Amino acid sequence: MTFRIRGVEAGPLQPVIMAVINRSTDSFYTSAATVDDALCSAEEAVREGARILDIGGVRAGRGPAVSADEEIALVAPVISALAKEYPDVLISCDTYRAPVARAAAEAGAGLINDTWAGADPDVAHAAAEAEVGLVCSHTGGLTPRTDAHRNRLGLSSADVMPAVMAGLERLRVRALEAGVDERAIILDPTPDFGKNTYQSAAVMRDLGMLTAGESAVMLAISRKDFVGELVGSQGPDDRLAATIAATALAVDAGAAIIRTHDTAETRQAIDVVVGIRGLKPPVSAQRGLR
Repeated sequence: MTFRIRGVEAGPLQPVIMAVINRSTDSFYTSAATVDDALCSAEEAVREGARILDIGGVRAGRGPAVSADEEIALVAPVISALAKEYPDVLISCDTYRAPVARAAAEAGAGLINDTWAGADPDVAHAAAEAEVGLVCSHTGGLTPRTDAHRNRLGLSSADVMPAVMAGLERLRVRALEAGVDERAIILDPTPDFGKNTYQSAAVMRDLGMLTAGESAVMLAISRKDFVGELVGSQGPDDRLAATIAATALAVDAGAAIIRTHDTAETRQAIDVVVGIRGLKPPVSAQRGLR
């Protein structure tokens, strides 16, 4: 239930923040269009408490084609610069392609965030060869950069989470067989990917089933559609409060990594949860004591 990769360690009720740094110019929320923009975003995220920086070069959803070479050109210089600037921070690459994973690891990434559920099975081998970590994601059988439509998952918690866990276990075993270190494997149930809002809510509701397993769990829920649909928001710009509410639930359920666009607010949500749980003292406790 814990992971340790290049000195960064986390587990249930001891989570770390993964900050999103998108090099793609058509990301659904924020983009770092230039290398300087990416470095500035990373500096701010680290200052606000991020322990992992996740660099992506391709929009998750539908959009213009981006070749592997183009993706490498977007992410590798940023990864190289960040790995040198922040040796105590874990640099991650959000990619589903093995050539990009290899280039990212060579540039200094210590984690490959495979958002598309092993669509390229060689990604696990690339992670193992480079001795880096791997995020295994559940997408319900979708091919990369496609959207969920009338999938076969049920609408109840009893239907959804067992299917998610079975899919993640297959990917975890594949990663182990490829040679990825057991403590360097992270599972992401991936709300929104291959799931409608009812199903994503079911994943959140039964998250404790997954966090009780053999690998650390990551939650990537920042400003996603299901969070917006739960509250009726029209776009990602007005989903922060809803995201933080879901984040607090995820932390309390044992998520070890929270992937977010909003590091400072997420840090506060984590501190409140672990503080109420009695696992971290208040930053300042003066009320009633003076």
